[in-house]
Amino acid sequence: MCRGVAALPITCLERAKDLKTRLGILLHKPEPGHKIGSSSKLQLGSRRRDSSREVLEWRESFDQLLKSKSGVNAFHTFLKTEFSEENLDFWLACEDFKKTRSKTKLASKANRIFEEFVQSEAPREVNIDHETREITRKNLSGATSACFNEAQAKTRTLMEKDSYPRFLKSASYQDMSRQAASRGSSKRSHT
Repeated sequence: MCRGVAALPITCLERAKDLKTRLGILLHKPEPGHKIGSSSKLQLGSRRRDSSREVLEWRESFDQLLKSKSGVNAFHTFLKTEFSEENLDFWLACEDFKKTRSKTKLASKANRIFEEFVQSEAPREVNIDHETREITRKNLSGATSACFNEAQAKTRTLMEKDSYPRFLKSASYQDMSRQAASRGSSKRSHT
């Protein structure tokens, strides 16, 4: 009888995660003959709609990025290339969860978020420590709008310290900020 993933040696689990990553990269690899260059950069459809100032403000702080709908979209697109969009999706789900007023909806949303992102071996498991996971599990018994606060804060810190700096250094953001800066300077020279 199968004893589950927990019974496997750590080396097998690490190898499985490595294979999962490699397969994911292969699935996102451009087809032969596909032009590499501008099309290999992130496709951010709302580039032209982003105000120049807004794009440049994203580098001021992670909060500025999260306040901007187009900033969140650009960051999400970047995280997909790194196979770590679950962190932002969890953070956004928690933000939406906090707006829930109905007690019955609160409990069902809390369980759905926990099962999708927090519990061990969740389909889109976020990277949080065991203690935070257990605190969050206990918080579900009396679900309030604050039951994910600790897990959300840890995930936010991880994104701010890890993914956000890489986003700012990415070719996509560098390209957007160059375009925004040139649009800003061309506007000033025309006035």
